Amino acid sequence: QVQLVVSGGGSMQTGGSLRLSCRASGMSLTTACMGWFHQAPGKERKEVASIGAFVSGFAMTTYIDSVKGRFTISRDNAENTLYLQMNSLKPEDTGTYYCAPCGAFPDYRYWGQGTQVTVSS
Repeated sequence: QVQLVVSGGGSMQTGGSLRLSCRASGMSLTTACMGWFHQAPGKERKEVASIGAFVSGFAMTTYIDSVKGRFTISRDNAENTLYLQMNSLKPEDTGTYYCAPCGAFPDYRYWGQGTQVTVSS
């Protein structure tokens, strides 16, 4: 059974940094395109960063404009863990963060609990 356990959230002031982790079991993160998803209070969940499958020593990363230059997605293949380094945090980054395969739909079976990030001004 797939489990995606996310951790690392917390409360920060504007400009602070956090590093989120997503430890997977029951699936390999190395061979999957994986994404970090953000659900702001009262809004739909949306994918903010993704990293492609690891092929020939390379994996493509993509970001939405609002986090580009501030967030970095990475993966530890040996630990089967996905990371999201979040720098220069802004209040609009507040919400719950999840990891899931790229493009996962709301009815994806293994969303998990996510981790809460709160950024105050």
